[in-house]
Amino acid sequence: MFLMSWQNRSSGFTLVEVLVALVIFLVSALGIAGLVTRTLQQETESYQRVQALILLQDMQERLGANRAAVSCYAGSDTLGTGFSGTFTCSAGTAGQQTIAVSDLQQWDNSLKGAAEKSGTTNVGALIGARGCIRVVDASQQIYRITIAWQGVGETVISANNCGENQYGKETLRRTVSAQVRFGKLSS
Repeated sequence: MFLMSWQNRSSGFTLVEVLVALVIFLVSALGIAGLVTRTLQQETESYQRVQALILLQDMQERLGANRAAVSCYAGSDTLGTGFSGTFTCSAGTAGQQTIAVSDLQQWDNSLKGAAEKSGTTNVGALIGARGCIRVVDASQQIYRITIAWQGVGETVISANNCGENQYGKETLRRTVSAQVRFGKLSS
């Protein structure tokens, strides 16, 4: 009788241990799942920021290569949503203006992810990418190039207004920008 009683208590105690161990395992598994989710979110944010910086540098180089018509690029705030290919610009020669239109069209396509494809679908895009080129100081030939896109998690609101009110909450809008100055060309 004493032996049976001891065995029953031992079995019950083992079941409680198993239940406690299971609860501890589930709590730690939930913590690990949260960590993995946050890591993937940060990896996506980092990838998008790198892509934005590549696109930003691309436009800086295009402006530098066509600096006689650099003012033709300014005011292009709808890039990434579909560039019509037409604008009014009197800077530079007709050939330089044509280069500006081509550059803006190519940059618009890049903002829409045309650099990477899966079949016929563009997959290399930032989420909702927009490009803005604005004049900061016309007399000094200073311009600001900005890329805006939608992030995957909320953060502080960007002071730059490129892509403003395009992504639902403003705390989802991300921007990177560069201010560039071009020297005046002389003959």
